[in-house]
Amino acid sequence: MIIVFGALNVDIVMPVKEFPKPGETIVSEDYISRSGGKGSNQAMAAGRAGVKTAMVGKVGDDAFGRRCLNNLKSQSVLGTGIAISDRPTGCATIWVDHAGENMVVVSAGANLDASAEQIPDEILTEKNMVLTQLEVPHDETYTLLRRAGEKGCRTVLNASPVTAAIPTDVLKILDVLIVNDVEAKQLAHHHKLAAKTLEDIARELVDKGENLTCIVTMGAKGALAVTPEEEWVVPSLKVDVVDTTGAGDCFCGVFAASLENGDTLPDSLKRASVAAGLSCRVLGAQAGMPFEDEIDAHMGDLSAPQQL
Repeated sequence: MIIVFGALNVDIVMPVKEFPKPGETIVSEDYISRSGGKGSNQAMAAGRAGVKTAMVGKVGDDAFGRRCLNNLKSQSVLGTGIAISDRPTGCATIWVDHAGENMVVVSAGANLDASAEQIPDEILTEKNMVLTQLEVPHDETYTLLRRAGEKGCRTVLNASPVTAAIPTDVLKILDVLIVNDVEAKQLAHHHKLAAKTLEDIARELVDKGENLTCIVTMGAKGALAVTPEEEWVVPSLKVDVVDTTGAGDCFCGVFAASLENGDTLPDSLKRASVAAGLSCRVLGAQAGMPFEDEIDAHMGDLSAPQQL
């Protein structure tokens, strides 16, 4: 089982012809309101990929919170670990331009109250995996990862958003670190790394762990994976892009699901890249996330990862 600890939001998505400049008002002809948040997105992606998934976090006692809970339940993601906060449910406003690029502002709300104590030690076992991000309080995330590592539970951290260095002891117990190209450079700055290229940054981060795999997603350029012994690159799936919102979350969730199913690193990279590409064809973070059979149907559309 994958235990996802992270943020739950409601996303308000507005398509725009171009992003507004400071002080400028523009008009969007439409908007959609969908469930989101990196935690919820990744739980949805993992669940649709065919793996038993549980979501842990906090929502408000409001319509948005009930919507988040019902949305996960409808996709067979376990939501019994989601608690109610006195704060309102998190909310994100997302602008998407004609090329599918986006700008996002998030109000954290109830996510600020998410606690590692919501996850009991009994489920932090070698049979399970913890997948988390950095949209909830960092101290709680790192506390959970430390506990999981001590219990032998596999750990995956999507370090997003990046605001500071990752604690040294967390890097040493972490199994997989996933960042995008921008976040990789931000981590290089916070960790004072000498590396300049994405490959070298990933290598220096891997060297800070004990058996760490670092994955850098690069949008249309695909993804790079570095382990203590090897390096792999996988291309991206070519699709007609409508909205890239949530593509990184889809990659993380499906990658974790593939590992949980016992797939190899290169096979997991390929499945995640295929799924992330498919997710970009529809407006909204979760709407286009593919199910397992759809991922299977498109695996032949992407070439195999190459070892460097």
